[in-house]
Amino acid sequence: MRALSLTCLPGAASVDRYRGRHAAMTRSPTPEPMTPAAVADSLAAVRARAPLVHSLTSAVVANFTANALLALGCAAAMVESLDEIAGFTAGADALVVNLGMLTPVRAQAMRLAADTAAAAGKPWVLDPVGAGAIAARTGFAAALCALRPSAIRGNASEIRGLAGYSGTGRGVDTGDVSDTAIAAAVQLARQTGAVVTVSGAVDYITDGTALAAVRNGHPMMTRVTGMGCAATAIVGACLGAGIAPFVAVTHAMTLTAVAGEMAAGVASGPGSLGPGYLDALYRLDAECLNRLARLQLQAGD
Repeated sequence: MRALSLTCLPGAASVDRYRGRHAAMTRSPTPEPMTPAAVADSLAAVRARAPLVHSLTSAVVANFTANALLALGCAAAMVESLDEIAGFTAGADALVVNLGMLTPVRAQAMRLAADTAAAAGKPWVLDPVGAGAIAARTGFAAALCALRPSAIRGNASEIRGLAGYSGTGRGVDTGDVSDTAIAAAVQLARQTGAVVTVSGAVDYITDGTALAAVRNGHPMMTRVTGMGCAATAIVGACLGAGIAPFVAVTHAMTLTAVAGEMAAGVASGPGSLGPGYLDALYRLDAECLNRLARLQLQAGD
């Protein structure tokens, strides 16, 4: 169990500028946003606000995603009816669009929801499942990016593909290591205005200027369907609680990775990891985060 260390790599002057800018934006009184204490403040803000996160996601992971949000202390809904989606999205605190099990009807619902969120000024998150490996999904995800998502979270192959880079993804699985997609993530963030996350053994988060890394999690998490989708939903929850975007996304990825690490420590295999992850989200507190969280602000332009 290692405590967090914050190491500023080359680009210290711009990191200092980042700190001042985001300290002013965040709701947390903690002066340094990339610390376990600041993550704990964000967790407290999410639980106090209990944001309603409207998720358009795959039927394969819908139950797990909803339970992850509930375990963290949020409200979850998954309204997909074209007659209801605009009104419901406008009333939610955040929207999550996950391209799993994409169909023409679901694509129409996703576009309507994203349009509504953008018009209402609500944060929304894109999970470009299969982008880069499946041409139709890549094109649809790129079209949704024109609606200015607040955040984009994907694996290395998905982020590389969405940014126009080559990749080695197979279906929804990545064939690329997360650090090979950092340049693509920076480019995508600058193109879309979104905070972009590359998930992997190390999660990298960038707003196009600053770059953070989260070094928590466990390899067993890749053996449970829906872990990445739950992470995207938790990103939506932190944004829906009113936390500044770069801080919200970095803290969300820390929360989900620490919970996965906690669950893996007591799981006998993937079958017990899934329920254990939900329990860990429920049990997360400042003490857990102070012991386990390993997030780092690496650089900025």
